[in-house]
Amino acid sequence: MAVFVALGAFLMTLAGGWTAQRVTDRRHLVLGLAGGLMLGVVGLDLLPEALRAADHEIHGVPAALLLFVAGFLLAHLGERLLAARRAAHGAVENGAGRHGPAGHDEAGHEGTGHEGTGHEGTGHRRHSPEVGLTAAAAMVGHSLMDGVAIGASFQVGGGMGTAVALAVIAHDFADGFNTFTLTRLYGNARRKALAMLFADAVAPVAGAAASAFLTIPEDVLGGYLGLFGGVLLYLAAAEILPEAHHEHPARSTLLCTVAGAAFIWLVVGVTG
Repeated sequence: MAVFVALGAFLMTLAGGWTAQRVTDRRHLVLGLAGGLMLGVVGLDLLPEALRAADHEIHGVPAALLLFVAGFLLAHLGERLLAARRAAHGAVENGAGRHGPAGHDEAGHEGTGHEGTGHEGTGHRRHSPEVGLTAAAAMVGHSLMDGVAIGASFQVGGGMGTAVALAVIAHDFADGFNTFTLTRLYGNARRKALAMLFADAVAPVAGAAASAFLTIPEDVLGGYLGLFGGVLLYLAAAEILPEAHHEHPARSTLLCTVAGAAFIWLVVGVTG
């Protein structure tokens, strides 16, 4: 039963990714909406759940909040390390003779060719594709845990399982939307974005099936949600929203961000 219900999350995730790739001509609106959805998921869904599941304190602070801050700092550190590696790699290439008219042509086309136009825009030469893949992989991990939650809730009872399943299915549209957007935002090819989207869609089904054979301690799950929430908040606040307003600081972009957060609030209120 749990696996069958998780198929709804599979379809909803694909619907979110399909929507994200269909609106490439309004990239700033897509990013604004994605930032709002991520902000809502973190502040209204992940963090409250993490605090409920991992409520014990470490030196006066809930463990979930400590891991939330750790996730934020980890994402920042990871991005800085990747950026430094790319800068060093570029310096080595320039020192090896990639300069002059031909080198200028190469540098000028970095991030502005097929992979850097359209959906990604021209500002992504500073971004590392690895960051997008890592963030998307974290979304897949989150969806896997959603599937485990569906399976575990059905073990408690049919009513509990239905409530949890509705909550997961409702916000998996945002998960699919964000998974595709994050992967493409950092300059990855469309096929990679589609692969991550499919993995994110399959993850709840796999988690629901795996729940019949394993049990994850509640405090471990809460700690994971806190850490994952910190990573998502960093990506939303430091990357997605600034990118959304960089070339199009329009009122419509801001409204999309607010609408994204409000949508998650509505979902949490209806399914909570």
